[in-house]
Amino acid sequence: MPYCPECGGEMKYISMTKRYVCKSCGLSVTHQELIELRQQFRPKFGSDKEERKKEQKEYLKWWLGKKK
Repeated sequence: MPYCPECGGEMKYISMTKRYVCKSCGLSVTHQELIELRQQFRPKFGSDKEERKKEQKEYLKWWLGKKK
């Protein structure tokens, strides 16, 4: 059973309208809209290597500066 991307509640599929409706907040979306909302709210892990390198350099600079 899918979960609501906004509140985390359970979503029920209504076959007459072909939409998913959240039992908690009442959000009503189609299957395609549900997929798009999940992709939008999904955190991006490991996709930005430059950001990771920058964090590593900042940490190294902090660590070496602490030793002086």
